[in-house]
Amino acid sequence: MVDLHDDGPKIRAVDTGGLPPSGVVGVSVGAALLVLLLGAASWVCYRRRGGHKKLSERPLTLRRPTAVKNPAPQSHYLKKSPSPTGKSPTGGKTPPGARTPTTSLPPPGCGALSPSCTTPRGSSPAHQSSRGGEADRVTYENEHDKPSTPSKEELELNERNLAKEAQPTRLGKLHFKLRYNFDKNALVVTIVRCSDLPAKDPALTSSDPYVKLQLLPEKQHKVKTRVLRKTVNPVYDEDFTFYGINYSQLQNITLHFVVLSFDRYSRDDIIGEVVSPLGQLDFTNTENCISLTREINPRSLKGRGELLVSLCHQPAANRLTVVVLKARNLPKMDITGLSDPYVKIYLLYNGQRVAKKKTHVKKRTLNPVFNESFVFDLPAGVVGLESISLEFLLLDWDRVTKNEVIGRLELGGSRATACGSANHHWSEVVTSPRRQIAEWHKLRE
Repeated sequence: MVDLHDDGPKIRAVDTGGLPPSGVVGVSVGAALLVLLLGAASWVCYRRRGGHKKLSERPLTLRRPTAVKNPAPQSHYLKKSPSPTGKSPTGGKTPPGARTPTTSLPPPGCGALSPSCTTPRGSSPAHQSSRGGEADRVTYENEHDKPSTPSKEELELNERNLAKEAQPTRLGKLHFKLRYNFDKNALVVTIVRCSDLPAKDPALTSSDPYVKLQLLPEKQHKVKTRVLRKTVNPVYDEDFTFYGINYSQLQNITLHFVVLSFDRYSRDDIIGEVVSPLGQLDFTNTENCISLTREINPRSLKGRGELLVSLCHQPAANRLTVVVLKARNLPKMDITGLSDPYVKIYLLYNGQRVAKKKTHVKKRTLNPVFNESFVFDLPAGVVGLESISLEFLLLDWDRVTKNEVIGRLELGGSRATACGSANHHWSEVVTSPRRQIAEWHKLRE
């Protein structure tokens, strides 16, 4: 009989899911073989890469310093390294432990572009100091840091730019005809055309030119041609007849042409001028006209002169009083050596023009005396002069065409800080209310 209550050790069967014992053994053997194959493959790869060498047996590679060294006083020229070719030139000397040979720069006395002194980037002669010392060299970490020789195209472009700067500015030519009518005592001037004018509109590479003419020295007869759009070679063929001129007066008359480019939104641009005296011309032949061609010259104004103004701030009345006293040393706007100046004054609030005044025109003078006072009412709610500024325009009056600006002056605001006298004058007016403070100011363009 079997004792059902026996507490001895018992063996339990493991559930293999229906897999026989021989199958379990096969799976174990296959896994072991796979591990062995992977280990063998890893060992072969390690041997091929040289990983079996010891660390002490491997070549030690140190990075060369990249700092730039100053050459020794006895050295003739600098050297640079490394060379991308990895070859040492003939007679070269490679220091022990150096990875690559050096490349030398041209010695003194050889130009950078001389064929005999041009050295290939990968080779150079050895550098020996005059005292036989060790050669110093300049090292470069990157190839872009090395000095490069200008290309042929860059040299040609530089030569063209230099030649262009050396050439004088060409403003074109003016073609006109002259004839005197003895029966009517009249001088007839025909403005034929202009050629090769500069383009005042860079976007369209053209101009809108017209010609202004006046007779000097009287400055009484002033005329102008029509405006021709978008051209640098305008053809006018316009006749202008000046009556009441005796033949004996022609010797003292000078024709003053001014070529301008029309601008719809601002003042017209002055291209140049032509001055043609009539004293050397022969008008006795009434059948044929005298055809003339003259170069257009730039109209230069050396110095803009000075303006004396007086200001007074009245905080209680919220007013600013401006007195335009006089000007001096104005440029000669006409061939006669005189001008017809007057002054425009603008009151600006936060940079915007809100009021305008102007003086009377002073005829034929370069040192006008105005002595005219103007009162500006400041905008409501304005306290102080922080947001207020003044702009003065000194102009030359012209009966026929637009008046030309001689110079300008700005007081107050951000633009006045660039000018010492303007900034000082405005500060005095702000800190000293109810006082009339006058000061001279140089005009600018």
